[in-house]
Amino acid sequence: MPESRFYSFTGTGIVGCSLCPWRCRLKEGMQGICKVRINHEGKLLLPFAGRITGSAVDPVEKKPLYHFRPGSQILSVGFSGCNLRCPFCQNWHISQSTDNEAPFVSPQELCRAALRSGNPQIAYTYSEPLVHIEYLLSCMEEARSRGIANVLVSNGTVLKEAAKEVLALTDAANIDIKCFSEDTYSRVLGGDLGTVLDFVRLAVEAGVHTEITTLIVPDLNDSEEELDALGDFIKGLSAGIPWHLSAYHPAWRYHGAATKAGRIISAAERAAEKLSFVYTGNIPHNPKRFSDTVCPGCGATLVSRSGFRADTSGLAFNNKQYTCVRCGKAAPIVY
Repeated sequence: MPESRFYSFTGTGIVGCSLCPWRCRLKEGMQGICKVRINHEGKLLLPFAGRITGSAVDPVEKKPLYHFRPGSQILSVGFSGCNLRCPFCQNWHISQSTDNEAPFVSPQELCRAALRSGNPQIAYTYSEPLVHIEYLLSCMEEARSRGIANVLVSNGTVLKEAAKEVLALTDAANIDIKCFSEDTYSRVLGGDLGTVLDFVRLAVEAGVHTEITTLIVPDLNDSEEELDALGDFIKGLSAGIPWHLSAYHPAWRYHGAATKAGRIISAAERAAEKLSFVYTGNIPHNPKRFSDTVCPGCGATLVSRSGFRADTSGLAFNNKQYTCVRCGKAAPIVY
């Protein structure tokens, strides 16, 4: 079992994990909140490092990323464990358990698989990849050396030292900001809002292409006041950051009615008053206004979407840069 890089000794036989705001203090044999970091003989070891619980070649729009290589496919890999306890988790069977039989895949094997798929990009996704940060760093370094893009889909709940290391190797990220309430993060989700906001700020400062997702859950995080505050935070970083507003559906421990499509659309309309790119998801029919990407210069459709299918005929691509076919101006989309 490999050893963690993010821990310290806090007393006789006790180790203190320094990866996330939980700062777990673990006696011999204890595992952290994330379930994948364990004190074994006074060392913080990683028994599930490199154990891939699921992999697939997905449309990049499924991450969701709408402004990064639209229409492309990406090798996606997932892991066991998570450092949050969201009661409506869509992937709870892997995020809240380590009982899944999962083969070990070396960073070199993972990169070879990405290249064999014909899609030189890897998404670390499905549950919470950052609780396996040591493995991620090895994969990302290997990928970068081979010209493979690194995409991170994360809850952003790690402390600054770890965040800076992983973001230095990240090309694009979709970060969940699950609500804009310290109380909800702490009491319901088992996390820390300030840590997540710091992670988003660091991603933007590091030049990582950043998109935000918020799952709108009725009577939890769907008030206009809370969504307005979150929209203001995003605008304070850049009005051009894409914000994906997604509908909750019953899962794991939450059994309430799904978010109504009308509520998602009204939230998107309100957010679009301050942000340039707002998208809706997880509803039966996404309005074109909140699924397509248009040119800020001339208003032409750059990318038309139907589900996870993307028509990029409105884009020209030359020398790893996207431009608008109609007006020729740079598109708000990156390679």
